[in-house]
Amino acid sequence: MRRTARGIAVLASATLALSVAACGGEDKAAEEQPAVDPASLTAELTWWDTSDPKNEGPAFQELIAKFNQTYPNVKINYQSVPFGEAQNKFKTAAQAKTGAPDILRAEVAWVPEFASLGHLYALDGSELLADESDFLETPLASNKFDGKTYGVPQVTDSLALMYNKELLSKAGISAPPTTWAELKTAAQTIKEKTDAEGVYINPAGYFLLPFMYGEGGDLVDTASKKIVINSEQNAAGLAIARDLIDSGAAAKPSANDAYGTMMTLFKEKKVAMIINGPWEVNNVKQAPGFGGLENLGIAPVPGGSAKAGGPVGGHNYVIWSGMPQEKVDAAVAFVKFMSSAESQAFLSEKLGLLPTRTSAYDLDAVKNNATVAAFQPVVEAGVGRPWIPEAGQFFGPLDQMATEVLIQNKDPKAALDTVAKKYKAEVVPSYEN
Repeated sequence: MRRTARGIAVLASATLALSVAACGGEDKAAEEQPAVDPASLTAELTWWDTSDPKNEGPAFQELIAKFNQTYPNVKINYQSVPFGEAQNKFKTAAQAKTGAPDILRAEVAWVPEFASLGHLYALDGSELLADESDFLETPLASNKFDGKTYGVPQVTDSLALMYNKELLSKAGISAPPTTWAELKTAAQTIKEKTDAEGVYINPAGYFLLPFMYGEGGDLVDTASKKIVINSEQNAAGLAIARDLIDSGAAAKPSANDAYGTMMTLFKEKKVAMIINGPWEVNNVKQAPGFGGLENLGIAPVPGGSAKAGGPVGGHNYVIWSGMPQEKVDAAVAFVKFMSSAESQAFLSEKLGLLPTRTSAYDLDAVKNNATVAAFQPVVEAGVGRPWIPEAGQFFGPLDQMATEVLIQNKDPKAALDTVAKKYKAEVVPSYEN
């Protein structure tokens, strides 16, 4: 049985009674507290926002201002924390019981890990889950661990093929490619008939998953507790990605800040196609000379021999278990506001982000949003990731592998064998290899 940290508070009831994990793992319910008058609620909360500070951060700060119209005495200390640093930074602070934020925007894979370490409040029975059925099933699933729920979904996403409509039209391509073979042909045609590169493949593990999924591969098999990252299917998928570069159909990725280079080239119309997600829509929309959303095409990622699909991604709101109990009412009020259908519709309209609530899709700001409509089939084709505590540790080795294969020309199977050994030694030692 998983060891339960003594003294970890668990959120319970719509009025935020707390239960404390006692010795032996049994929960003891506290008495219910009266409902809180928003105007009288006083607290100071720190929120770590891990979204892009330039493209997305301002919209979240607008939401905070809206929240304060109802809760004028709840001060939100907004802190933008780089996404790449937040996972380890939060773990370090939570373990030390000092310096952690009251509320965190956590990547979906982080939640089971943080929950397993005792760093998060469980939300079961709280008003945050009073309308649990309104959340989409897959985004909500990422918040579950050991029979309890430790967060609420903020946004869902998956990788799509994003393309420049004007460049494809100039090359005589009437529809986006639906297979990797079609993408290779289209990219070569674009390169021949325009001044742009056909496609840019970001050399990072997450962005190579559509190639591996396309051949029927995956990272681990949680049912059989087996490491499958070094399968022949995954090696075949990586070979397809590398062939795009070796053949000249894809631009050779940069060894430094490949992601930033990809986005710059795409916005400047020097690359016609990229694999990316809805979090970059606002960035592309604001790019001078690109042509706005009218010139941005969005389609599901191309497929391989087995299927087509990108990884299910997104972020969740979670509450630090070390937060003082007197802040609980304010923290829940803030998360409830930020995760409401209205707030999700606001972010959808502003940024093109995909709501995680069914009811949000009934609101005009979402219903009439062309970007959301374009991404819906993308998300529907998304491949679920393993919601296990170790899932957040999969991508360090994957990123190293991506660099080795796409930039250093290492053999795909050999690079995957190295990842499998690292998974066995450091990530999921109980799994078979």
